[in-house]
Amino acid sequence: MKPPGPVYTCSKVLVLLSLLAVHQTTTTQQNIDIYSLTVDSRVSSRFAHTVVTSRVVNRANTVQEATFQMELPKKAFITNFSMIIDGVTYPGIIKEKDEAQAQYSTAVAKGRSAGLVKAAGRNMEQFQVSVSVAPNAKITFELVYEELLKRRLGVYELLLKVRPQQLVKHLQMDIHIFEPQGISFLETESTFMTNELVDALITSQNKTKAHIRFKPTLSQQQKSPEQQETVLDGDLIIRYDVDRADSGGSIQIENGYFVHYFAPEGLTTMPKNVVFVIDQSGSMSGRKIQQTREALIKILDDLSPRDQFNLITFSSEATQWSPSLVPASAENVNKARSFAAGIHALGGTNINDAVLMAVQLLDRSNREEQLPPRSVSLIILLTDGDPTVGETNPRNIQKNVREAVSGQYSLFCLGFGFDVSYAFLEKLALDTGGLARRIYEDSDSALQLQDFYQEVANPLLTAVTFKYPSNAVEEVTQDNFRFLFKGSEMVVAGKLRDQGPDVLTAKVSGHLITQNVTFQTESSVAEQEAEFQSPRYIFHNFMERLWAYLTIQQLLEGSVSASDAEQQVLRTRALNLSLAYSFVTPLTSMVVTKPEDQEQSQVAEKPVEGDSRYRNVHPGHAFFRHHVLGAPRAKTPKTAGVSGFRRNLGTGGFDVGKLGLPGPPGAPDLAAVHPFRLPALFPPAPSNPDSAVSGVMNIETKETTMTAQTPAFIQAPSAILPLPGQSVEQLCVDPRHCQEPVNLLSDPEQGVEVTGQSQMEKAGFSWIEVTFKNPQVQVHASPEQVVVTRNRRSSAYKWKETLFSVMPGLKMTMDKTGLLLLSDPDKVTIGLLAWDGRGEGLRMFLRDTDRFSSHVGGTLGQFYQEVLWGSPAPSDDNRRMLRVQDTDHSATRKRKLDYQEGPPGVEISCWSVEL
Repeated sequence: MKPPGPVYTCSKVLVLLSLLAVHQTTTTQQNIDIYSLTVDSRVSSRFAHTVVTSRVVNRANTVQEATFQMELPKKAFITNFSMIIDGVTYPGIIKEKDEAQAQYSTAVAKGRSAGLVKAAGRNMEQFQVSVSVAPNAKITFELVYEELLKRRLGVYELLLKVRPQQLVKHLQMDIHIFEPQGISFLETESTFMTNELVDALITSQNKTKAHIRFKPTLSQQQKSPEQQETVLDGDLIIRYDVDRADSGGSIQIENGYFVHYFAPEGLTTMPKNVVFVIDQSGSMSGRKIQQTREALIKILDDLSPRDQFNLITFSSEATQWSPSLVPASAENVNKARSFAAGIHALGGTNINDAVLMAVQLLDRSNREEQLPPRSVSLIILLTDGDPTVGETNPRNIQKNVREAVSGQYSLFCLGFGFDVSYAFLEKLALDTGGLARRIYEDSDSALQLQDFYQEVANPLLTAVTFKYPSNAVEEVTQDNFRFLFKGSEMVVAGKLRDQGPDVLTAKVSGHLITQNVTFQTESSVAEQEAEFQSPRYIFHNFMERLWAYLTIQQLLEGSVSASDAEQQVLRTRALNLSLAYSFVTPLTSMVVTKPEDQEQSQVAEKPVEGDSRYRNVHPGHAFFRHHVLGAPRAKTPKTAGVSGFRRNLGTGGFDVGKLGLPGPPGAPDLAAVHPFRLPALFPPAPSNPDSAVSGVMNIETKETTMTAQTPAFIQAPSAILPLPGQSVEQLCVDPRHCQEPVNLLSDPEQGVEVTGQSQMEKAGFSWIEVTFKNPQVQVHASPEQVVVTRNRRSSAYKWKETLFSVMPGLKMTMDKTGLLLLSDPDKVTIGLLAWDGRGEGLRMFLRDTDRFSSHVGGTLGQFYQEVLWGSPAPSDDNRRMLRVQDTDHSATRKRKLDYQEGPPGVEISCWSVEL
């Protein structure tokens, strides 16, 4: 079976809300009180307009300093920030960056902070502003930003970081989505949801609109009735996609502007010729090279049999794995996997020779007619450092590669960590029609690499060109593209001419695997204008801003690979648009104005990827304080920032207590008060007590006991299974004698299959994989993490991270104990746990097993077919024979640990079966 796919990382909208007040004295108080916090995000045809409003009051009798802090996506542009103090609005003023810096150079020279926006994490930027608040005074902060959501691996994603740091009387988040094409699916995910918070999240949806509201009460926000601390600390994620009935795409028109979205369905993937160029210099040693090997092996598994490939490794010198490109047959892939497993790090970094070797390899294959017609040739470079051997001048390397490629191939550059010049790699890639991506050094680096590969693994069209009537449109954004990859989307925007035709037509041409193709579509101007006027809650006049946003992004990207003269023209146009539409871009700054008696030196700038000046903020490790103005500021211990900013989530998830097993007949039905725990069932007893084997024999129920303390010698079984019947007993199963992965459970009518690898020397599994047919989701659990894959996009979760994900046909929850539940009202519930007690390994249990069909099977699923129990052994009534599908198994009553409510587990008596 194939290992899990890459970690899903899509285009995101991120909001971090934090107002944290800490007294200088030993007693910590929250004198700066957030009494209202709202987020209003309106997504109109992929364009997100987000307004964050925070209202605070100073409840102290002295002047305090309050800090407003939030995070927004790197691709977003801030459009406005204002503060209302004593009824007076203090707006942010957007100016050319050089002008703003010159205005405040004196303040900067005095050591005052002029930067309000810093890079924070992989996809975020952190914005913060501090202001003095008089006693009992109120202040309102409002920040607005905009972004065009990018489709990646078949999904758009909106992510709100929820971290208020205190209980908030009025906390409300509203996300409105309007997609005229129709919303094909919508799912929500949360990393802070508890039982108490579930009712605070409400989702409503029709064909074209969706509304997600999160409005928790004060009591729902509390960790517990005794604690005045908030449980809200995590992510609220909304993912969706749209219907695509017209292969020519969707043209949408509003207020004199249009946008054309193009992502046709049903196209055949084109074959690839891919050369992987892997840095194995000394700086890659340790974890980096280990993760690179792991990712490369999994990427090789994903190659199509129609693809051709080769590997080049380099340090001081470059080496080819094979003399030429080879087909991605099972034999060749296995040989390449063995080679990749032996890659080790040593030596310098000769990027120039390695990339040129890859180009020469493709050139030779092309001359020898080894490249299939209409195939796509890609070079994927992974490096973690700047060149140190051979040609080391970045400009010369860029020139050498650009001239060698000569427009025939595309180079995709992956920069591992922060020791490599991202600007160098970005230009190297953009010069050849590729792109660059930073790979962050973390536990999921291998999955980041796989994620990137999945984005470019399935080319559908090449040489794509958009054409519109010249009498209908003007000022059109980029209208020709090198590739269309599966799961992505092309976007073209422009302005309609005055007195233009009533119907806007478009032709999209490109190269398929077998032929050239032209798609045609049209859109009525009047009908489209009317459609965008009707939704009352949608951000109107958005399409002009979408056009400006997209134009600026493309001008800035184009300037990277342009000549010096062209670069100046492109940057000047981008600057003028940024000022005209009030966008904070890399070319502009926003001056934050304040009352006259306060510091006037704060300037918000757009961070640039790779600029070390913007890398001094680490998410979760910032520290903010308030102080009495005029009093000396005490030094803050370094650890205070970490402990003050990050707080535990509390119980999280669905931790509802250790209820244990249901009691004997006549006892209260615990399932009635515990919706996530059903009584375990046992097979009906045989009617003939003298028969050796019978399907209707009464089996005396042993008394079940529970202990609060877990004895060290009591074992947690690999799987706990309730069986059909009315008994409270359970079956504890340990499939220990399987050296290969086995089918644990399959039910075609339920649309579920579970495979796993048991541990030979002890109970438990080394990995378990659950695959659902509808929705198409795969959950791969290992002792280290859980990877959830849907449509080639994956997300990784560490055990004991709170997770609450709801999609059509499946709910996934995980609480702080690490208990993962996969459930649906019509499906059997599957529970997984990374057991870290004695006998470490994965554990599994089932609930709602009455929902199995008659076709259920597998090593564990077989117990839901006809099960026959034998009479007790003459000398020991704790032993029975169990016949399943004509195979006899010995069942012994033993004391085991029940982990169905999470660790440390409770002691039970159950029938133990080893397979």
